[in-house]
Amino acid sequence: MEVLQTISEVLQKGNAKLVGEKTQEALDQGLAPAEILNDGLLAGMSVIGKKFKNNEVYVPEVLIAARAMHAGLNVLQPKLVESGTKPVGIVVLGTVKGDVHDIGKNLVGMMMVGAGLEVIDVGIDVSKEKFVEAVQTYKPKILALSALLTTTMPELKTVIDAVAEAGLRDQVKIMVGGAPVNAEFAKEIGADGYTPDAGSAAELAKQFALA
Repeated sequence: MEVLQTISEVLQKGNAKLVGEKTQEALDQGLAPAEILNDGLLAGMSVIGKKFKNNEVYVPEVLIAARAMHAGLNVLQPKLVESGTKPVGIVVLGTVKGDVHDIGKNLVGMMMVGAGLEVIDVGIDVSKEKFVEAVQTYKPKILALSALLTTTMPELKTVIDAVAEAGLRDQVKIMVGGAPVNAEFAKEIGADGYTPDAGSAAELAKQFALA
């Protein structure tokens, strides 16, 4: 459908107003909310995600595209609820205790939403208790932990251990990321996954959600 292609294209350009208008137009034409979501909004965000991964666009462009995607989602959300469309999975996302960095976390969250996941962002400087509570409350398929400082890297393991102690470890896949983190460290602390960038994080989370 031409209108879906237009939604994808104007989203990639970051035109939030037009994305909202075209999403409404697609609904008015009688297109299914899930089709508009997948073939319009998520299709456009997927292109941005791939370009970001390949260094063809940068953080500002991603943030602008994500804002445009949310303009479409705002129009679509009530209809998605009505039609019973469910996200592919829930992710609880947060930056660990002692760390107040949030740009990387926010970017990952936007990319995950763009991959069709529901993201519960519990914020920054989050204690292990709050992460455990969020896993108990929202029953996510994925827990995504961010640490941007070398001094807060050990807190990643603290959270993983707390989730295990609460008897929840086999219920959730735990992903870790942030500037000082690497795949070797992730393996050492018992995480299920690590990715170096937001686009890859969204792809891996989607794989975990669909597994």
